[in-house]
Amino acid sequence: MLDASTIRRLERSAESQLPMRITEEARPGRPEIVALGGGTGLPVVLRSLKNRLYSDVVHDAGPYKRSGKRLTAIVTVTDDGGSSGRLRRDLNILPPGDIRNCLSALSDNSALSNDLFQYRFERGSGLTGHNMGNLLLAALTDLKGDFVQAVECCSEMMNVRGQILPSTRTNVSLFAKFTDGTIVKGESAIVKHRGRLERIFLYPKYTETHPSAISAIEKADAIVLGPGSLFTSVIPNLLVKDIFSAIRRSRAKKIYVCNLMTEPGETAGYAASDHVRAIFDHAGQGFFRYVILNNGRVPGALHEKYAREGFHPVRIDKEKISALGLTAVVADVISGEQGKIRHDEDKLGRVLLDLICPP
Repeated sequence: MLDASTIRRLERSAESQLPMRITEEARPGRPEIVALGGGTGLPVVLRSLKNRLYSDVVHDAGPYKRSGKRLTAIVTVTDDGGSSGRLRRDLNILPPGDIRNCLSALSDNSALSNDLFQYRFERGSGLTGHNMGNLLLAALTDLKGDFVQAVECCSEMMNVRGQILPSTRTNVSLFAKFTDGTIVKGESAIVKHRGRLERIFLYPKYTETHPSAISAIEKADAIVLGPGSLFTSVIPNLLVKDIFSAIRRSRAKKIYVCNLMTEPGETAGYAASDHVRAIFDHAGQGFFRYVILNNGRVPGALHEKYAREGFHPVRIDKEKISALGLTAVVADVISGEQGKIRHDEDKLGRVLLDLICPP
């Protein structure tokens, strides 16, 4: 892991390369962290941090006291496929799926309660494909008249550590422009379209953000972006003006967790620096300082399986990362368990906490 002297050296290096100095006020031992994203990536980050931030034991980086809002998830809400898309169209609510996965990740309930919350109906007229948690969030939205209140109620029921908020309260659609000039509407259609993505944008452009999301960003010691599908899970949060502005103003340590693998139709052929440039193209240069990159090996059988489907390891190009004024933190953060390539929660949590609060 990273020792204190290494962290200080990395920070001095980064400061000398940034076009504008960013003042940081980390409070070692009592970090408040905001994590942004969606899909399967954000829950991994939340699980990697939950036990460390809400434990009474002393971690290498210092003691962490229990706090209901020590960890905040700000979640992309542009999903229009599957159960989420059906509920969104039928009931005109925000898509609940990514929120549901974050609730499960931060829950301290029993395994049975979590299994029930994540249960997906495989049969039944009108029920097939729906998740129990999605239906519960939809019902609570109707009862409370507000999606954010529904999430808060679910958080209490699920005994959630931290808070979970949508990036916007506005029912927005995601659009993508491809290099051939084609414009595609909807997250699910964008993922299926095979072409080189140029830009994404939200409609409507001006959206409403919950004040608690802005407050969490303003108080944060660290802001973690990613991992997740670059154009459909990570960048959409940064297109919400109030979220974007609050992160820009923040003096927190800003960290991007780069994806392990490229994705066909979104980031085919992308190196690590290409992921960074795509974010900067949408949010501006210097939007974060640190980039966590994986140098762990993908198991051979999994490598071949993913390659057949068009997924390949993201190439590390530290020189280009440095040329962008950033510090690359390279570590083994990969897990190949259960036949899937994912960030290892324990490894990633240690790297994040060592970076945020050097021992």
